[in-house]
Amino acid sequence: MSAHAESHDHHDHDHHDDEVVSHSTLGGYLLGFFLAVVLTAIPFWLVMGKVIPDTRTISVVLLAFAAIQIVVHMIYFLHMDTKSEGGWNMLALIFTLVLVVITLSGSIWVMFHMNANMMPGMSHDMSQQVKNLP
Repeated sequence: MSAHAESHDHHDHDHHDDEVVSHSTLGGYLLGFFLAVVLTAIPFWLVMGKVIPDTRTISVVLLAFAAIQIVVHMIYFLHMDTKSEGGWNMLALIFTLVLVVITLSGSIWVMFHMNANMMPGMSHDMSQQVKNLP
């Protein structure tokens, strides 16, 4: 084999020059850790201090903090961005999120309508029904 063929074969196996791999630094990990701690401490304080008394409002706020924390973990610890793996990681994540949203919203919708439409004439108070049993 000639020297040119050997260098050509070597080049064929190492053709990953166009891929951008994110290598985080200690500062990046520390920033991610700090953000994760803050995004955990604030919701904990909100719940334990009863800062927001309305249950629905606090639920939405906690979900927002959780979503932000997921993004922080994906960026700073999993090193996921639109360029990693040629964009396939992000596409897989988007597909997964769409499936999760469809599954959860569909389940909630079905449960709500089953509760509203099942046996409309019956009372939901089981203690009265148990007393009437022989």
